[in-house]
Amino acid sequence: MEIYFSCSITGGRKDEPAYQAIVAALQADGHQVPTAILAFPDVMHEEVQVSAAETYARDMGWLAACDAVVAEVSTPSHGVGYEIASAVAMEKPVICGCRQGARVSKMISGDPHIVLVEYTEVTQYLSEIRDFLARIELTSHHGGNIHR
Repeated sequence: MEIYFSCSITGGRKDEPAYQAIVAALQADGHQVPTAILAFPDVMHEEVQVSAAETYARDMGWLAACDAVVAEVSTPSHGVGYEIASAVAMEKPVICGCRQGARVSKMISGDPHIVLVEYTEVTQYLSEIRDFLARIELTSHHGGNIHR
């Protein structure tokens, strides 16, 4: 599957180890992750070289082409919120994970089209992601939608 991974870039990078674990697991499971660079420290250097308009066009293209969105939302980010809302509008399946105790916007936690997972260890979120993606694959073969 083509997975759009979303995480904070300019809002803060303290969850970078979780981002890396998520992307590594998705790729190890055979998924394509065009946004994989977002998980790594080089992203700041890479992104400064791309204009806002180029970033928007590139990312919206990737989002439109993806089968699902996997986000880490522990660190608030305008961009992540925008990507999630856009994905919901495009009727893409969305799963968001956050560290236990992180404050997540009620717009994310209250949306019935978004699966939100609170975790203490990133391995818990990885398990939920795998279950979520398996259900998408199953329902896509039967023409259904997946929600909570």
